Amino acid sequence: MSSSEPDQMRLGNKPKTSRTSSNSREKTVGSPKSCRLHISMEHLQMQQPNVYRRAAGSNWLAATVSSSDNKVHVAKAAEDGTAPDSEHLTKSARTRQRKMAQRNRYLAMDCEMVGVGHNGQEDMLARVSIVNIAGHVLLDKHVKPRHPVTDYRTSVSGIRPHDIENAEDFATVQNEVVKMIHGKILVGHALRNDLAVLNIKHPFEQIRDTSRYKPLCKLVSNGHTPSLKRLTMAVLGQEIQTGEHNSVEDARSAMGIYNRIAADWEKYLDKKQLQQQRF
Repeated sequence: MSSSEPDQMRLGNKPKTSRTSSNSREKTVGSPKSCRLHISMEHLQMQQPNVYRRAAGSNWLAATVSSSDNKVHVAKAAEDGTAPDSEHLTKSARTRQRKMAQRNRYLAMDCEMVGVGHNGQEDMLARVSIVNIAGHVLLDKHVKPRHPVTDYRTSVSGIRPHDIENAEDFATVQNEVVKMIHGKILVGHALRNDLAVLNIKHPFEQIRDTSRYKPLCKLVSNGHTPSLKRLTMAVLGQEIQTGEHNSVEDARSAMGIYNRIAADWEKYLDKKQLQQQRF
């Protein structure tokens, strides 16, 4: 042992070795603080959005509005009763769930038609549109003709040959409509014509037809069947159908009329049902 080594030991210093620099790097990389940070980052990346607001805090918003598909799925789950148990949701979340289900319980539909047969006198579906109670479009599709079109009725229908020549098949669109309106309150104007051209039926008690609501017809057109254009101006103060018709606009107008007088309309139907039960 050299004379310098005892001096270093007495001073409490360890002899320098070639591993000093490598050890210091290992301590820096593997320090407890850096390890905790690394583990926390990994845990954060593995976390999934929590749909329960109480547990997720601000992350709840990201989980519930991440995509439009997720919104549709949540709404369908709420209607079908497959949503998370209400006991796991906050009061505000349950309220939103009920409102979402209610919003999609009422749908308005309108169709545009073209003429087939002799002089285009027969109706054939060319376009169908469905909106929810807020006027959001849920379906808007053109339909491929099943028979030669003899009158496109463009000035009224707004349909042109290129709109429907490569459109979807009638059976496909018909099936989508049937699934969408099943179990829903269907709003519209002269819905009998729309259902006929779609070749489908809907329960009478689930139909709200603005052309057949007697108190409104009596008020606006002295008991006669009013046009949707006239009703929209009278009830909503809006002008529609100034040129070619638009099935989305017409469906929204019918829904707007229903929303404005829904309370009176439902009371009228309840009263009518009670009178029928008495007799």
